[in-house]
Amino acid sequence: MNKGQILIDGIDIKEINKRSLRRNVGTVLQDPFIFAKSIKDNIKLYRNISDETVNKVLKLSSANKFVDKLPNKVEEVASERGDSFSFGEKQLLSFARIFAHNPAIFILDEATSNIDTNTEQLIQKSIDIISKDKTSVFIAHRLSTIVNVDKIIVLDHGNIIEVGNHLELLKKGGYYSNLYNAYYNSLG
Repeated sequence: MNKGQILIDGIDIKEINKRSLRRNVGTVLQDPFIFAKSIKDNIKLYRNISDETVNKVLKLSSANKFVDKLPNKVEEVASERGDSFSFGEKQLLSFARIFAHNPAIFILDEATSNIDTNTEQLIQKSIDIISKDKTSVFIAHRLSTIVNVDKIIVLDHGNIIEVGNHLELLKKGGYYSNLYNAYYNSLG
């Protein structure tokens, strides 16, 4: 069944200019695309963004921790698809890109599923920073990514089965609570 609407500030997205929509929605995907260009070019993506801003967003995203160790720093050229970087490093560069472009809406789609816990902690800091001032949508299986959001929508086979914030859903003792408890019990 494919029906319904997506509204942004009460306006159906079908009525919004596609170019404007693309400029105002930023995404970080599970496997972000890195071009065979310099790190600086990967962040700017042909937009007029100052070098000062590039350095600022690298720090904000914690990507500077690995970029500063590279021989050519921000001028380091990535291999095709960013294969010269780890999954976590590519994710951090994706966050730097989002910070530099400053979209009104931010979508995080399974961005922490393929990374180690240390990089996840760095990314979580970036998530907390960007989601504070943005409309943010998080699609996640790792519950650590979503515990601080305003509203969690739990889906099962495409159906909404629970809605609430982290504490409300834990108190309900339903699907989310069971999932959360199973996840954290498996860690310890």
